This record gives sequence, structure tokens and C-alpha cells, in this order.
Amino acid sequence: MRSEEEVDLAIERYSDMVRRICLVHLKNNADTEDIFQTVFLKYLLYEKEFANEEHEKAWFVTVTVNSCKDYLKSFFKKRTVPLEMIADFSDLSDQHQEVLSAVLSLPPKYKDAIYLHYYEGYTALEISSLLNKKENTIYSLLKRGRDLLKEMLGGELE
Repeated sequence: MRSEEEVDLAIERYSDMVRRICLVHLKNNADTEDIFQTVFLKYLLYEKEFANEEHEKAWFVTVTVNSCKDYLKSFFKKRTVPLEMIADFSDLSDQHQEVLSAVLSLPPKYKDAIYLHYYEGYTALEISSLLNKKENTIYSLLKRGRDLLKEMLGGELE
């Protein structure tokens, strides 16, 4: 089990990223907070050492994405209707809200690749290892995701 100092440092480093990934997948703040706590509890209980900070960050991305997917497949989630249909992005400009809304409405395979590449700055090679897909598959997902976004936004995507 990790020390309180280690967990506090991890929360300081990765909390924003974990929340953003959760919001992209879950689209509401309540579920995001639940998964946020789950991810950091898993970190607290995870006993293996990380090779470096990048390895630790990749662990957080993978655990967060998988926790979100597990939650979305859960019996509870399938049997409930969310009160909050759209996440609160009121602090973003209208244009950013429109783009983020379009990204959130992409099918999951495109959404994951687009989010990790453009919002978290991962390369296709890094995304391929995080999502257990071939690098060329990631390039295809990024291209098709961008094409879908362009179509959804009326060709306004740069």
C-alpha cells in the first residue's frame, strides 16, 4: 500500500487528467467523481513500482479508461437514467464547447484516440500501447475521427 504522501503527490499530478478522461467517457460530474475516487483507490492499493513518471502516467490513463468502460458496462449504469445529460462546460467558449461536444459524441473507438492525441498529447505509438491496438490502427482511428468531426462541425475543423 502506498503512503499518504505518494497518493497526495499523484493526486496533484494526475487529478486534472483523470477528471478530463472521465468526463469524456461518462459525460457527467457525479459519475466522474465516483470513478476518480476508484482510480486513486486503485493507485493507493497498487503495490508495484513504476519505472518512471511516464509509466505512472500511462498507468493512470489505462486504469481510468478501463474503469470508465467497466462502469458504463455495469448492471447499475444500464438500468439508470442520468439526471445530468450533458457535463457542465460553461467555462469554455462557445466554439470550444461545440468542438468538445462533437468529440464527446464520437463513437468510443474514435473518441479515445482523438482525446488522448489532442487533449493529452500522446503520440500514435503511445496510444497504441495504451489501448492495445496497432499503431496503424491508431492512425486510421485519428483520421476517421477527424473526418467525422469535420462533418459534424460543417468543415470548420482545423
